[in-house]
Amino acid sequence: MLTIKQKLYIIFVKRPIGFLGALIGLILLSPLFIATIILLFFVNKNGWNGVFFIQPRPGKNEKIFKALKFKTMTDERDSKGNLLPDADRLTPVGRFIRSTSIDELPQLINILKGDMAFIGPRPLLVQYLSLYSEEQHHRHDVTPGMSGWAQVNGRNNISWTKKFELDVYYVNHIGLAMDVKVFFTTIKKVLMRSDINTTTGKAATMDYFNGHN
Repeated sequence: MLTIKQKLYIIFVKRPIGFLGALIGLILLSPLFIATIILLFFVNKNGWNGVFFIQPRPGKNEKIFKALKFKTMTDERDSKGNLLPDADRLTPVGRFIRSTSIDELPQLINILKGDMAFIGPRPLLVQYLSLYSEEQHHRHDVTPGMSGWAQVNGRNNISWTKKFELDVYYVNHIGLAMDVKVFFTTIKKVLMRSDINTTTGKAATMDYFNGHN
């Protein structure tokens, strides 16, 4: 349960700063945004369908919204029509875009719309909602973010259990000091390109959550 102080911070500080920051970010980064669109249009060999990855995700209070990202993987399939493993569909260009977090830039649009914030628990898959414990559901008490406390403390290289613990910790301690800490730590992580992929197997993304891991 958020305190009155936390609610006032979100309404009068976090949201206005997030909106203004996203607007300025889109303007300043528009050359990079456009260049990435053109590059993915040709590299992913699927026209406009190869540029953006759009997927429903649960937001604040588990309300579903459409999250935007640049598409870092192709839609290549095997002889049976099944998508190839993530690692096989991740192109060198896609790997670079992901490692530099350029793939997250379209989420500035989500921030403008109010679906997301700069800082908050990452929006995950809709099918995970039924798998959460009562405590884990609290990660949706606040607006999801481009980066969060879990992202700067391991991102894809920590267990789901630890990730959710960190998400709930953020919700319980949300405030200016916490958001500033996450913001600058995120910049450091992006520059170092750390904690991008899992450290085991050939997975290019985090393993799926099954309710226990």
